[in-house]
Amino acid sequence: MKDPKVTVLILSYNGKHLLDEVITSYRTNTYGNFDIAVIDNGSTDGTEEYIARKYAELKLLRVEKNRGYSGGFNFGLEYAFCENKSDFVIITNNDVKADNNVIKELVEIAQADDRNGFVTGKVYFYERPKIFQTIGLIYDPVKINGGHIGWGEEDRGQYDEVTERHFADDVFMLVSRKLYEEVGGYDIEFVLQAEQFDWQFRAKKKGFKIMYTPYAKIWHKDSMTIGRNSPSKSYYDSRNPMIVLMKYLEPDAFRRYFWLHIRKDIIRPSLVNLKNSRIDISIKIWEGFVSAIQWGFNNNKLTIKHFIKDGSWNP
Repeated sequence: MKDPKVTVLILSYNGKHLLDEVITSYRTNTYGNFDIAVIDNGSTDGTEEYIARKYAELKLLRVEKNRGYSGGFNFGLEYAFCENKSDFVIITNNDVKADNNVIKELVEIAQADDRNGFVTGKVYFYERPKIFQTIGLIYDPVKINGGHIGWGEEDRGQYDEVTERHFADDVFMLVSRKLYEEVGGYDIEFVLQAEQFDWQFRAKKKGFKIMYTPYAKIWHKDSMTIGRNSPSKSYYDSRNPMIVLMKYLEPDAFRRYFWLHIRKDIIRPSLVNLKNSRIDISIKIWEGFVSAIQWGFNNNKLTIKHFIKDGSWNP
């Protein structure tokens, strides 16, 4: 049987200096039927000219004005599934190095069941190549997304079973055509941060599964585009998970989440950043929080029941 067609989508914004390694590592993959498309998401560092000169055989998808993470990838997904007629797409960051068998291993799990809509694998820290960054996300009964499985652990074979995950990071992730046709792509409301959380939530509601295979591996340099401690990241970290949960949780469940979120994710980090003289980050945390509340009321996703129970302050 002919291998299904796969398009590898690499999103890049002013990341010309990162592209050689990610392109080379995917180009040398052992899978028999794939191509690579680089999404130049409004870069001003000469990415378009660089790709045309050095990697002329690759497809370059140029976006003149940066559309954010979600919008940039949606542009690529439309090309890959609608124009390029791919069966699967691999979403991947530009700051990674991929194992030679990563495409083959992801496709194998996706083909095992047509409800395996997303497939991911082992993500290691680039600087510590045997240490996990993530292998999926923990389920939390209140926050739903409870953080990374395996973070900081050495790979000793403790996660070597193919299994379903509640949620997963999208630093690299295979997406099936069937899922795209039934669910669509990212919601561009989530410019960055929590975009995969929302997409996977929608997909799970339609019966799709998020699968993990230990045989697909990449190494990630981590937040090379926006930075680990950027005000922009802090804004969206504060805002976007709250919007996801107000979209999908009932008022009682959201209320439990909300009061935990404001204590642990808003007040505490904003005070820590004030202490560390990062007033800019503290301001962005609160701006993100207020923006989420405004979004909820403007889109009829919030009522008084989302904050108080039976008319009394008893969160």
